[in-house]
Amino acid sequence: MSDTLSRSLRRTLGFTVLYLLATYAGRLTVMDASNLSLVWPAAGVLAVWFTAQRRSPWRWVDAVALSAITMAVNMATGACARTAVVFMLANLVQGIFFVRLFDRWLPQVWISGGPPLTRLAELWRFIAAAAASTVVGAGLGTAGMWLVTDHFSYESALVWLARNTVSILLIGVGFRRIAWLWHSRRQRTGPSVWSQLGPARRIEYIALVAVSMTAYGLVFTLTDGAPLVFALIGLTIWAGLRMRTSFVILHDLAFGTVTMLFTLNGMGPFAELESNAMRALVAQVFVGMVAVAGLALALGRDERAALLEQLRESEKTAVEQASTMTAIFDSMAEGVGVIDEDGRLLVRNPAATRLLGVASADGRVRDNRFYGLFHPDGTPLAEDDFIYRQIFDGRYAEPIDLLIRNPAVPEGRIVQMSGSEVRAADGRRQAVIVFHDVTADRRHRDELASFAGVVAHDLLNPLTTIEGWSEALADDLGGPQGDSVARIQRAATRMRNMINGLLGYTTARDASLSPAAVDLNDVVGDIATARLDQAAGMSAPMPRFEIDDLTAVDADPVLTRQLLENLIGNAIKYTAPGVVPRIAVSCEPATDGFVRVNVDDNGIGIPAGQHEAIFQNFHRAHTGAGYAGTGLGLAICKRIVERHGGTITAAGNDRGGSRMTFTLPLPALKP
Repeated sequence: MSDTLSRSLRRTLGFTVLYLLATYAGRLTVMDASNLSLVWPAAGVLAVWFTAQRRSPWRWVDAVALSAITMAVNMATGACARTAVVFMLANLVQGIFFVRLFDRWLPQVWISGGPPLTRLAELWRFIAAAAASTVVGAGLGTAGMWLVTDHFSYESALVWLARNTVSILLIGVGFRRIAWLWHSRRQRTGPSVWSQLGPARRIEYIALVAVSMTAYGLVFTLTDGAPLVFALIGLTIWAGLRMRTSFVILHDLAFGTVTMLFTLNGMGPFAELESNAMRALVAQVFVGMVAVAGLALALGRDERAALLEQLRESEKTAVEQASTMTAIFDSMAEGVGVIDEDGRLLVRNPAATRLLGVASADGRVRDNRFYGLFHPDGTPLAEDDFIYRQIFDGRYAEPIDLLIRNPAVPEGRIVQMSGSEVRAADGRRQAVIVFHDVTADRRHRDELASFAGVVAHDLLNPLTTIEGWSEALADDLGGPQGDSVARIQRAATRMRNMINGLLGYTTARDASLSPAAVDLNDVVGDIATARLDQAAGMSAPMPRFEIDDLTAVDADPVLTRQLLENLIGNAIKYTAPGVVPRIAVSCEPATDGFVRVNVDDNGIGIPAGQHEAIFQNFHRAHTGAGYAGTGLGLAICKRIVERHGGTITAAGNDRGGSRMTFTLPLPALKP
């Protein structure tokens, strides 16, 4: 607290001295008995003072100091007490009003350590704040003087407005710029700004100063220099376009002071005006025009330079990022392509060409004969089933495997394709296609599946022998030996279930399809009857079925029955103990000639996050719940559905159980 007070009071003392000198200097330029000063530097000092102290908790001390100095200096230089009070109130209100506008319009300007006014928009706001606060001060001062002298002068009001606005602009900006330069110089460790300039630039700076001194001297010492005075603005334009902003501010401040000194001494074109008010007004307008022109040009140039530098940096960064992305894109093992709705191949990487084996010369997606695309079972891929068309039509659901066989890839290659839709900058739809070679993986998987099928089939004979002999032993033995035989029988049963699962998966994967019209009502009804008979024989809770009027499908009869057997069997099996299983089978039309079949149950449901994983090979969702199984049932279902061109998904339902949904093709309409 004491450090804050000490810094605030030191700052107040420093500004008090500056304001005292500025007020006294301004009073020395009083032109007549109206107490109207030609210049009023105190307005600029006041703006800097109150702005710098606007966050101080002791700013009331600044207001008291300002009031005391204004009263004392005005009375000491010949003003009466009432006039001094008017000037004091006008200056105080002007300073407070300026700070209010400054905080509202320029809250980030003049922060400690930062340069003042770096953008052109900030200059216009600063001028607006200076002019608005001066209007308030001039209005109050002119009205007060009217009450004191019983005389109102529009000229005095205009002079007050121009004089104080120019003072705030020149001294306010100049003071803050000098302070910033001093602060920057103290912290700079490298060479000075002047030493960084080349010889030509140094000569230009020196030439501008010399020409300015000569021109101002000639114009203000000529008997009739009025026609030439505004040509001096050309020097300011030279400075604003070519020199640093700090130099421009100092140039404006220095030669604005020169203008006023010549005018005070009765020299120059402005001194020739007979009216003191008009002399002061024209001189202030000239200095203001010079200052605004120089600052506007310099700040506009700086802002453009900053924008260009940002653009160069952005361009450099963009080029580097593009180069990096291109290198990554070209080095990817996965093929990537971008296709628009018109079938134009906008982008592709080398891996895409290598995996497809062929590339379109005209940059458009060609027909299937060009690429040689087939489903894994060897059926040609319809052009409407191109993955980018599925994406644009809203039919894309998951990655698909395709067989590529063309003259460049005669041996064939299996590629998994996936994609997503993106929007270009202009709103056009584009499809990003990613594909990678899964030939080795699929071949390995196929070999494993084939091997598993062969092994499972070969194990049936010895397993049947084990089951037969264990049954005979169970009839002959009893007691502890009978329990051991029962364990053998249970193990044999589990092994048979595993073998049947492997055989079922192999059949669903490899067996050729024999599509026919399959009435789902008959299939589901027959399965339900068999399950009821099974439950009656096991003294288990009798499941309840709700079967809607189902439709016929165009599918393999054997695989369709296996699909529904697995789904209905799971619905019954995964029901909590003591709960009567309730299974509902319904169907509804889908798109593109398919029907959607729903199998709902009131079972224990599927754990969160496993609704997709349950269709993987050997995945079991309820490993610790005591439910037997191999983890192949739903994988078989998925394979059967996909071989028919459909999809299968799992979700929850409002019964707390699960809903299995799959699609199968409808029979073709007869002409």
